[in-house]
Formats: sequence, structure tokens, C-alpha cells
Amino acid sequence: MENYILNIKREHSSWGARKIRERLIRRFSGIKIPAKSTIHAVLDRYGLVERRGRPRRRAQGTTLSLGKSPNELWCTDYKGEFLLGNRQYCYPLTVTDHASRYLLCCEALSSTREEYAFTVFERLFQERGLPANIRSDNGVPFASAHALFNLSKLAVWWLRLGIGIERIQPGHPQQNGPHERMHLTLKKETTKPAAANFLQQQARFEDFIEVFHQERPHEALDMKCPAEVYQPSTRVYKGLPDIDYPFHDKVIVVTNCGRICLERKKINFSSVFAGQAVGIKEVHDDIWLVSFMDYDLGYFDLDTRVLEPLDNPFGPRLLPM
Repeated sequence: MENYILNIKREHSSWGARKIRERLIRRFSGIKIPAKSTIHAVLDRYGLVERRGRPRRRAQGTTLSLGKSPNELWCTDYKGEFLLGNRQYCYPLTVTDHASRYLLCCEALSSTREEYAFTVFERLFQERGLPANIRSDNGVPFASAHALFNLSKLAVWWLRLGIGIERIQPGHPQQNGPHERMHLTLKKETTKPAAANFLQQQARFEDFIEVFHQERPHEALDMKCPAEVYQPSTRVYKGLPDIDYPFHDKVIVVTNCGRICLERKKINFSSVFAGQAVGIKEVHDDIWLVSFMDYDLGYFDLDTRVLEPLDNPFGPRLLPM
């Protein structure tokens, strides 16, 4: 079917998805024919769609940066959960600066719920500024297995702030090696045995951070302490900037249930974008392109009302470990 679509386009270069679909309907009776938006996405994938307006910019995906300077790369993860003395589970959320090994935070949380992570990162951004990139694994709340491009609300928020997202490959924790090694030291010195409750455990984490920053020499830093190398980011956190879509026909706010509403029709999009403004542009007759910031995400038409995603602009589809 895909080859037939491409052959028709090569034979009739001016034909769009609507005409190609009509040819398919006449050629293949009794077979389910792809939607116009699907056909358009196929043509786009093979570079057979003429783009109008701004150039399309893509993210670098999950290419891992070197993080040679402070705040060029932050690394984050949850140190494995453990039981406190009161029989409650503790999930420490940790963030380090890759270049300086500075432990930006170690927060004793009662779960990995997304709203808790939002609170921790917002406070951290207010105190330390914004990094260029954040590297994580593919688990919640950093990624979502069933969402568009496996994004999470937390990842979308980072993108809105101009922070690049990096994901390690599943089963390759060595790609976040310095952070994992810090976890081994943290576990040994603060959780063996665990404290009686969250308040006492957080106090242990704070004591560990003080020594880790000010007293503990680090071989990767030529035996300097992290506090001697790290400095706050010059990118000040000022909340979410406005999004502008000057080259699109409409700006639509995604509903809380993850839909785009256009001409009284609802198109299923993704709930991780709930409350976010996206730009839509009619690129051909009744075929619409959906963009978020500088990222083109996919096409839909008002007949099928189904989004046909483009190639993942945020890198390979990585499922949670």
C-alpha cells in the first residue's frame, strides 16, 4: 500500500492525499484504505511534501550530551525505594550537575507521583536556575509509556522552559553512570539502617549533601570538592514563557482530556499536553499539521479525527524499564 502511494505521487507530483486516497479506493476494493492524514504522513516521511512557512526544526532526540560545564547537563533519578522505621516507603528524588558532580537535591518523597516531582523541580529551578538539558531514565514521572512520543507532563513542562530532554537506553544505567555511583554512596551512608520517619531521613540526606559538597574530594574533579566547581545557572527561572505560532492558522489549547477541538469536532491528541497551546495549520485540503513550540508532531483530518504522528522529534520511542 505504501509503495502504491509513492508510485502515484511520483506519477502525479501535483496530487495530494485526497486524490491519492480516491485512486486507492478505486484500485483496492474491499480493503480498508488509509486516512488522508495517514497518506500525507507517508508522503512527508519520504520528503514528498512541499513545506510552507517556517523551516521545521527537530530536537536532537536522545543523543547524550557531554555536560562539560556546570548546568549544561543535570541528571535525575529516584534512588531505589526503601522502608523507613515506621514501615513507610521512601522514594528519594535526586538531581546532580554532571560537570561538577554537585548534588543539587535529594528529596525524601512518599511516592513517585508527578505532582511531587513538579514541586521539587520548581523549587530547584528557583534556587539554581535552569539547566540546558536534563537526563533521566524512561520511568515515571520522566516518561510515559502510553503517551504521544512517550512524553510525560513533566517532560512537556521542561520543554516549555527550553530544557532539552535526554533519555538513557533501557537497561543501560551506565549512561547515567556518575549519578548511579553517587546513589551507591548515598545508600551506604544514609539508609543502612534507615531513619525512623521522613523528617529524620531528610535530615540524614541534608548532612550527606553538606559533606558531599564541601569535604569529599572527587577523583573526576582532580580531587576538588563539588562546591569548588559548581556555580548556579545564569538562566533565571521566570515561569513558563508564552508560545507564539505566527506561521499557523490557529492556536488551540489542548483540553484536560487531551483533545483538540476544531469546528465542533474532537481529535484525540495526548493528555500530557493538557492545558498547553498548540499550533495547527491546514497544509492541504482538510489535512492539518499540529505543532508544539518548534516541534511538528503529526497530521489529522476531520473525517477520521485521528492524529497520525510524524517521526518522533524527541528521539527513538523508549519504553519504561
